[in-house]
Amino acid sequence: MIDHSDVELTREVAATFGQREVRPDPIWEQEFAEWLKENRHKEELLDLFSRFREGEGFFESLMRRVLVRALCRHVGHDLQVGPSVVLKHPETMEIGDSVFIGAQAMIQGRFDGTCKIGNHVWIGPQAYFDARNLVLEDYVGWGPGAKVLGSAHTGDPVGAPLITTSLVIKPVVIGFGADIGMNSSILPGVHVGEHSIVGAGSVVTRDVPDYAIVAGVPAKLLRMREQSLTDKGCRAEEK
Repeated sequence: MIDHSDVELTREVAATFGQREVRPDPIWEQEFAEWLKENRHKEELLDLFSRFREGEGFFESLMRRVLVRALCRHVGHDLQVGPSVVLKHPETMEIGDSVFIGAQAMIQGRFDGTCKIGNHVWIGPQAYFDARNLVLEDYVGWGPGAKVLGSAHTGDPVGAPLITTSLVIKPVVIGFGADIGMNSSILPGVHVGEHSIVGAGSVVTRDVPDYAIVAGVPAKLLRMREQSLTDKGCRAEEK
């Protein structure tokens, strides 16, 4: 029988990524990326990126960062790109400082679309973004496997196969400091408010207010974060 008496089951530790200070990229690295952008076609850059897509070594990570900077409209400092990340239409993407993109994440842009990822955004492994009109504001946390759908077929005419009907693209905005739970889904046109929390596995079909906690399929409001803080304060006073 295992003795658990000396095991601390629950503990609180300091945040690492969220408290990380931006580490400026070396000048030579920025100049190399700029040279690639000016002297190589997009197809060549994508081919190079595919060569370094796998691997977790320093050199592979460095080259992924350089090539993403060369491919995208704008990339800030201190980008981390995990293995097997896929970018479609990266020329439409703007990425801020100190962004982490986890392994096997896919960001699906559109040639005439826009995708803006703010500073200090953490994107978990196997995330998927239909990034035709997408904004992730600063300090967004995006859980592993979470997805956003930015478009849907009209289904008109009814007798036509659904995938042959026109697409309606609606903007999706994830507000400052919001946290999107693991394996949740955000549907077209949704605005998730600042500092809000979306529970794991939720399907968000409508806007989420600032400081709200929502969960479920479809996601429903559970409570406001200010309210939960007030309740904790009251319980502490009662004790």
